[in-house]
Amino acid sequence: MSGENKWSLSMHQIECCNCSHGCGCQFGGFPDSESGGCEALLGLSVIKGHFNNLDLSGLKMVFAAMWPKAIHEGNGKGALFIDSAATPEQVTALATIMSGQAGGMPVEAIAGTFSEFEGPILKKIDMNTDEKYASFSIEGIVEVEQTPLIDPVTGEEHNVHITFPSGGFMWDDGNIGNSKAMSIDFGNIAFNHAGRFSAKAIANWSN
Repeated sequence: MSGENKWSLSMHQIECCNCSHGCGCQFGGFPDSESGGCEALLGLSVIKGHFNNLDLSGLKMVFAAMWPKAIHEGNGKGALFIDSAATPEQVTALATIMSGQAGGMPVEAIAGTFSEFEGPILKKIDMNTDEKYASFSIEGIVEVEQTPLIDPVTGEEHNVHITFPSGGFMWDDGNIGNSKAMSIDFGNIAFNHAGRFSAKAIANWSN
């Protein structure tokens, strides 16, 4: 199908998980959480994007996931929320992309790590893509708020980035912060991990 459907997405990505502020997955591929698993929430706001000739610019998504071990070890549970402002055609296009059915990285690789997945679920998504204080929420379901890392001695904001000079799996340069809020309560996916790893980045995905 990837040969038939051409797509690309340039997005604000607001990411947080239950790892410590470095996030072991960024360096060694394994989470450093107490449970040994990965629990993550991603807010995605499309700056510019298309699926064939269909414009996807301005659309918003929230991706939620829980893996019992490292992501690549699989058996994950996931859910995809798409903002209710999207048209039915746009919902179908985003769901096709995010499920890996149209090929392309990183979605094609991530899709194979789930044993349970729900979506697309249409909900009103509120999102702020500020570089230091990004946030997103779905009323009664999801709440994420990022803040800068703070130097405990001076009280000043840290400016910390993780960069992949040769290109990263999800993004190339992430502005690293703290999750002031990070929670979801949706069926089998429920967790609360405030005070852990967060990153704000521009993600460029395509097939």
